[in-house]
Amino acid sequence: MQTQLPLSTVLICGGTDWPKLGRKERGGKGEGNPDAPDLLEPHILRSLSNIKIASIHASCCGCHFICLDVDGAAWMFGRSAFSALGVPGEDAISENTPRRVLATDLGAEEGVGFVHAASGRSHSLLVGSDGQVWSSGANNLGQCGHSVAPQIPTFRAIDGPFVDGERQRIVKAAAGVTFSVVLTEDGKVFSFGSGEKGQLGNGRTGEHIITGNKTAFDIETEPIPLKGLDDKTIIDIACGPQHGVAIDSQGLVYVWGYNGYCRLGLGNQQDVLIPKAVPQFTGPNEPTMGAHIIAGPSNTVVLDKQQLYWMAGKVRRCSDRSSGSPYSSFRFIQDLMGCKILGGSCGGVTHFALTGDDDGGVMTVAWGQNASYGELGLGPEEPKSATKPTRNQPLAGIDVISVAAGQHTTLFLAKPNAKLSDLPRHPAEVDAPDLCMVCDKDNGDDDPALECDKCDHPYHLGCLDPPLEAVPEGEWFCPKCVDELGALSGRDSKSSSKKGTASSPAGKSGTKRKAAPSAKEGAPKRKK
Repeated sequence: MQTQLPLSTVLICGGTDWPKLGRKERGGKGEGNPDAPDLLEPHILRSLSNIKIASIHASCCGCHFICLDVDGAAWMFGRSAFSALGVPGEDAISENTPRRVLATDLGAEEGVGFVHAASGRSHSLLVGSDGQVWSSGANNLGQCGHSVAPQIPTFRAIDGPFVDGERQRIVKAAAGVTFSVVLTEDGKVFSFGSGEKGQLGNGRTGEHIITGNKTAFDIETEPIPLKGLDDKTIIDIACGPQHGVAIDSQGLVYVWGYNGYCRLGLGNQQDVLIPKAVPQFTGPNEPTMGAHIIAGPSNTVVLDKQQLYWMAGKVRRCSDRSSGSPYSSFRFIQDLMGCKILGGSCGGVTHFALTGDDDGGVMTVAWGQNASYGELGLGPEEPKSATKPTRNQPLAGIDVISVAAGQHTTLFLAKPNAKLSDLPRHPAEVDAPDLCMVCDKDNGDDDPALECDKCDHPYHLGCLDPPLEAVPEGEWFCPKCVDELGALSGRDSKSSSKKGTASSPAGKSGTKRKAAPSAKEGAPKRKK
């Protein structure tokens, strides 16, 4: 019976009413739809709690997420407009029953798994270990890399890119609203979709008049190379809604596309049609060159080799709701002075940074205004927004590996520990029987049942096969949940989220039945 700890645990905060997030009519009262609550602090996502997730992927302009596990399978949930998650006719896929997709389901050979993924506003890309890319979702401007059509209803392999007739192996992908970018194993960058703001990086927008006063722009339905990067070895790429960022093996940072609010950090607001190197990260002092890039909705972030946090573009809104003065060039964030930044992410209105704490662990720092869905995860008793970087207290003592900030929701990937197991779970409660799943009995306090950390189903230690002598450390999952990955055993996904909200007492389940340590002297008592 497999009960090993997962490699990492997925946490979620923010909005879960996927079809209505960001829209005027959300349904319900107060905080929105009670059947799909706003989670005001990070919750363990039950449906993926026993899956060994390796990476999480989101978009600052999208409301869907892609999680990749260590075996190369993709787990997807969220808003699925225009078949963004490859399921025709579905407005959304519940986070309680995420969709699992294998590369072999899409026609790949045995042994091929997904190694990277990208989410746009209404389309998605999956990158296989064989270098192939599949896309699904809105394709009205060729952003899926196929001939123009309203949508690509199911995941379909992209043809190319090609160099001298030879198909290139893709290792990473990024996506905006109407365009996509892919990176080859040789460090070359290709793009496809709309060239309206220069986001294809090919030196033109192709603006032309079609009828009357109506204009249109270039559309590339097959991957084309970006200009100016031919002699560079690019190691990472990122996309905002209409701009792109890349970093090469030396640490030079290149930007292109829409430059509103000075988001490209070049000191002006002129759109860039061919990637330009950002002067601040061109050296010759190597520690000041780039190490990591992040693209936000109206900003760009660079972490340099000293692990300092630099940002350009629109950072916040003023109290009068007008736009604050943007950073025309990259500026060091003073509130993060003295912090060695390990990573971060930018969502619709949110910013996250990971840094070391005094105990040798990881501290999660968050800030952003108008975070009305709780996507900063600061806690039910705290303000939803923060004008300055502040520590996320619910995540204190929890080592967050990475953050994937969406438009109105945030995912965290965290290392399992005792502190993490104390977090609330989403959904707060599930339909579970009172009696042991094997013997159908209640043996009282002398032999209390051990509850699965995913579905809450109870089992006596002696009824398991093989029997357990003591309560296992960390998270424990019942045989049924181990067999039925990604779904909460014996429950309806629609009814699951009706059992309380993020701020309800039920969300902090500290009264769950657990086998006492009396089964073996000195065994630790387990809590949720």
